[in-house]
Order: sequence, then structure tokens, then C-alpha cells
Amino acid sequence: MIHVCFALYDKTGRYSKFTGTAMTSIFENTASEVTVHILHDDTLPADNCDKFIYIAGRYGQHVKFYNVETLCADRIAEIKRMFPAANQMRYSIAMFYRFLIPKVFPPEVDKVIYLDSDVVVNLDIRELWRLELGDKPLAAANETAIDAARLKRSVAMKYLIVQKLVAYDDYFNSGVLLMNLNFLRGDEASINRGLKFLSEHPQMAWPDQDVLNYLYAANYVKLSEKFDVFVDVERTKSVAVKPRRAIYHYAVEALTPNTGDSLNRLWMEYFMRTPFFDADTIGRLFAGFRQMQIGLKQLLLIMSTTLRDRRRSFFIAPANVDAFRKIFAVRNDEDIIAADGQAALKKLLDAMKKARGKKIFFICVPNFPFGALTQAGFAAGKDFVNGFDFLSEAQGVPSNFHALVKAM
Repeated sequence: MIHVCFALYDKTGRYSKFTGTAMTSIFENTASEVTVHILHDDTLPADNCDKFIYIAGRYGQHVKFYNVETLCADRIAEIKRMFPAANQMRYSIAMFYRFLIPKVFPPEVDKVIYLDSDVVVNLDIRELWRLELGDKPLAAANETAIDAARLKRSVAMKYLIVQKLVAYDDYFNSGVLLMNLNFLRGDEASINRGLKFLSEHPQMAWPDQDVLNYLYAANYVKLSEKFDVFVDVERTKSVAVKPRRAIYHYAVEALTPNTGDSLNRLWMEYFMRTPFFDADTIGRLFAGFRQMQIGLKQLLLIMSTTLRDRRRSFFIAPANVDAFRKIFAVRNDEDIIAADGQAALKKLLDAMKKARGKKIFFICVPNFPFGALTQAGFAAGKDFVNGFDFLSEAQGVPSNFHALVKAM
């Protein structure tokens, strides 16, 4: 028996479709007997449970449910005390549920494959299951193997690497794990220590992943890259590339409804085989497109009135100045603030305070923390705009329809 686990928080009732799609991809590609274990809380709707049961039954497979709010009430309460803003983060409280797997799983289960819900298993999951862990706590794909260039670009956000607590070549992604439950059941003290370290260092950007790296980055089995392929990395090769036998990880909002993209299409093909794909889903998708059209028209109207009596100013990474100068036809009398170094945000805020009511600032920096501007009293659409909202795929910026997929 192969054991696979997902962790699920589904306040809107719309996230279960990702878990259902991942389940379907496993069952489609695996002849062996599989039990899917779903760790969830009270947010999981009963009708979504029924859909998971239907998926497993259709393939002659198995699914089990674990309500952690019932089974681990004290532990969940403790986590909520330690991380009171868990559900306001980019990730939900479900990111902590994987730490409960050793506690809630039957004692006869000695290992499990943990998967994030935003994956497609386009291979026989037995390929991962049959790997030997020996005395290691887990197996994972290190991010250097997944994409060294990507890790290099984001290393400044990796607190553990910057602080030299984890070696650059050892930092791993936690979206696909083969977990040694016999080891982890005897290491609860270390897990508690890792969670305490996380609570004391909120600057760690990937909470669950950073805890696991803090504890085990020097002592794990390194998986082949094919077991955790980042979709946005794969797309840099070609959107038309034929999907390979791999586990595709649609992290960082990589999934959109664009079926001209081969990897979007791969997810859609599995999704359409689930009971989550129905007439209501299509209706929500069309409603989402309509709302986006309305939003675009509202933005254009706001911009037309705002720019009537204001000048433009731009906040741009130095390497992109020439490109954005051309795209926005920046005049010589329009300011460009270089987004270089840690002092750049303060420079921007100072400029915005000085020019309040006189200029509108185009922010042309990826992953910019716009909350810092609103907290300083500036209004989106009035004092600043996201410059990337005005770019198209022709300028190398893919359309972001991920919110539509989430709402389906």
C-alpha cells in the first residue's frame, strides 16, 4: 500500500478542487494500491468530502480523513497562539498540518508521501514511494537542482541561507516530501524547537519549509528534480513543450486558464476528470472574466481623471530602466527612482510624501510590497499604480489569471 497525504484548509470551499485534481492525477498514473490521507479542519465542506470519496471509489482506491481540530485540538490551539496571523499570511494554517502527520497517522504506517495540493503527478507515484530513506528523516528536491538560477535570484529572501544556518546547496522545497514517520515520531522535540524558532523569526518567508530546512537540511535524501518540477521554471524552456513524466508543482500562482500553454492544459485535463468540474465552475469562470473587464475599465477611468492634473514618476529596478523608459515613453522631465538596495523603499516613500497630490507613481518592481505604501497613507490608483498592470505578454509579462482559477 502506498500512502499519500495532503493538508487542506478550505474556507471558501474552492481550494478542494486542487487536492481533487492532484488525487486524480495520482490514480490515473498509478496501478498500485494507494490510500490518500487528507488532514483538514472544520473548513472542509461535507460535499467536498463526498467528491474525494467519489474520486477514490471510481479508481478503486482509498481515502481517509483526519480532522486535526478534533484529533489535535491542543496542538492546533498552541499553533494558533504562536502564529495568530496564520490565516492572514500568503499561506493558510494548513501549512502547519504536515507537522501533525507523525501524530495522527496509524502506527503501522512507517512512511508517507506528502504533497502540496497545487501539484500534478504525471508519473507512477511508486517511483517516489520505492526510494529508500534509511535513517534519514525525509527526502526532498533541493532548490539548486530544481533551478539554480531561480534560487540565486531569491536567495536574499531565504533567511536561513543569508544567516548561514542552511547551506545554499542544501536548501530544499517542501512541496513534495517522502517522510520517514518512524524517525519523525521520535523527533517531536526537534519539531517543537523548529516551530519556536519560526515564531521568534517571523522574517522567514516560507514558514513550514523553513522549519523543515532549519531541522533537516543537513540530513535528508536529495530527490531527482523530476519529482518537484516548478512549472514557471519549465515554462522558460517552451510553453509548447510536451509534458514529461514528472511531478509538476504549480507554485507561485503559475496556473491560469490559458489552455494554449501545455502545462496549464495538463492540469485542466486532470481537473476535468474530477466532480469539481461542473456547470457552476464554468459559470464562476465567466463571472470572473466579466469582473476583470469591469475592473480594467474602472482602472482606465481612474487613470484618465487622475493623470489630468498630475505628472508621472517611476520606481524601476536599475537593470530595467531602459526597457520601461521605452515602454512608457518616459519624458525627460519625468522622474525615475532607482529601486536599488535596501534604502530604495525609504527613498520612494520620501519622494511620494514630497509630491503628494502632484504626482502618480508607477511601481515597476516585481513582488513589490504595496502594503508598505497603503500603510503610509497612500491610495492605490490615486497615488500609485502597479506598472506591470499596464504590460502585456508582448512585453514579456504573462497575464495573471490565477485568481480566476482559485475562484472556479
